[in-house]
Formats: sequence, structure tokens, C-alpha cells
Amino acid sequence: MRLEIDHKSSVPLHAQVEQMLRTLIELPEYKEGKFLPNEVDMAKQLGISRNTVRQAINRLVYEGLLVRKNGVGTKVVDKSVNTRLSNWLSFTQEMKAKGIAIKNYELTLDWVEPDKALIEFFNLKKAEPILRMQRLRGNKSHPFVFFISYFHPRIGLTEQEDFTRPLYEILEQDHAVVAKLSREEISALSADEFLAEKLKVNAEKPILKRKRYVFDPGNRPIEYNLGYYRADSFIYTIESERSIQ
Repeated sequence: MRLEIDHKSSVPLHAQVEQMLRTLIELPEYKEGKFLPNEVDMAKQLGISRNTVRQAINRLVYEGLLVRKNGVGTKVVDKSVNTRLSNWLSFTQEMKAKGIAIKNYELTLDWVEPDKALIEFFNLKKAEPILRMQRLRGNKSHPFVFFISYFHPRIGLTEQEDFTRPLYEILEQDHAVVAKLSREEISALSADEFLAEKLKVNAEKPILKRKRYVFDPGNRPIEYNLGYYRADSFIYTIESERSIQ
């Protein structure tokens, strides 16, 4: 692929380089591990500064699409999926930001009697039926995550919503409920027969479990979510910053 940008365009140079890189890394040779042209060579070919190239590359590195190896070069990350805790997004938004096309393998909705944990989390006065949504999702090759979500009756979900849309878009646009805060618990466990069948792995294989508690701006609970991820297809990255006195 010939590297080129339009110097007469009103689109900023770094944005053009970023888009060019997104196209470049979709080529088979780069998906298979070929290193990208180095920053100096790329800058010379494009007739721009090295800093502009680096700015674009940094963006894709931050998104988890590229990885740098000191003294070696920059290449496309492997097939594992990365996510960050800061500025949390819905699963659909997470994957869209990383350029991963998501396939829905299964989607089921039903009304269930909440157990003690759900009654306490939602602060329900009685065990009234609540909506449960189960979704098996992944890329075009295979499913890699199985979600179970429970929703507070206060939201007003009817089961008739179009759940192929992003979940938090549905809550906000259709029910005026804004997901503001997420608290999460992460653990590991061995796949039982049910999860092994869903995720297409052998029983007893390690999987990642993510429990997410979601609240609105008034700190009222709106969703209780369980996610089970294939360990060979998902990497959970935590980024934090230490306060220096």
C-alpha cells in the first residue's frame, strides 16, 4: 500500500495519518505480524514531521490496536481484546472504539424472580419479577463473552426494545435513564459445562468473570451485569495514575 495524505485537505494531518494507519493495519500482512514502517521513514514518505506520525500512532496504541516494542518496531496487537477501566463504556462502544466488529450469537429475554443478592442490590421491597437479558457475543470467528444482565423494574423496560442497539443508548434515549457510574469485580474461574458450551472451550478451562454494578447520576442501581470471557481472547488492562505529593 502506498502511503499518502492530502496536504491541501482541511482535515488535520495527524487525523489523516491516523485514518491511513487504520486502513493499513487491516491488510493481511500486518494482521499476521509484519511491523509497520518506522516513524522516520513514514514521515519522509508523507512529507510531514515525525511528531505528527507519532501522534497518530500513539492514538492507536492507546486504543489497543498497535503495540510498540522498544528497539524493534510497531505492530498490530494479537487477536486478544483489551479494555480499560477509566472512562468506561458499554461493550458495544468498547469494541467499536477498537475497530472490532461484533457478532451476536444469541439473545434471550425473560422475566425472573430475583434472588437475595438482586433484591438487596436493587433495594426491592418484594421479590417482583425483573427482566433478565442473556447475550452471547464475539467476533466473526467465535463467541468470546457471555453476558447476563438484570434490570431494575423502575427503568420500565418492556422486552420489546431493539436490543441490537447499544444497551446504554436504549436506556437513555427510550427510557431517560442515564448510566453514570460502574463498579466492577473481576475474578477467574474454571468453565463449567454450561459456560464451556457457550464459549466453545473445554470444560475446566480458565475464564474471566466480570461483575458490573451500574448506577444512574443519583447513585440508584439500574443494572446488575455478569460477564464471562474466554481467557484466550480477552485481556483486561487496568490503567491508574499515582498522585505525587
